[in-house]
Amino acid sequence: MKHTYLSIVTFVTILLIAVSCYYDNEEALYPSVNSSCDTINVTFSGKITSMLASNCLSCHSNSMAASAGNGIRLQDYADVKAKITPITGSVKHTGTYSPMPKNGGSLNACLITQLDIWVKNGALNN
Repeated sequence: MKHTYLSIVTFVTILLIAVSCYYDNEEALYPSVNSSCDTINVTFSGKITSMLASNCLSCHSNSMAASAGNGIRLQDYADVKAKITPITGSVKHTGTYSPMPKNGGSLNACLITQLDIWVKNGALNN
């Protein structure tokens, strides 16, 4: 009887120790602590084109603009430069501009900040 009792206590103790271990890493627990937003190297070719490719070109590419993008093309620098004020208003969901991305949430704060920095720096073709 004493041996059975000791076995049960040992098993329960090992089980409690095993389930009490917690190995999450800092990145998983606090994703914003380790994420950084590059606000120094903001260029059209380095940041803005990737933002457009990920969030805009599915509707606003040269091939899709007529059918899905209300005729608004954002395929290259000239297209973007010509529409910079409506683009900024749309991604910030401000004013009378149609909120973009369409039927989606707003872009993350880093992308909006990078767009603002690029525009404030003259919206250069760099």
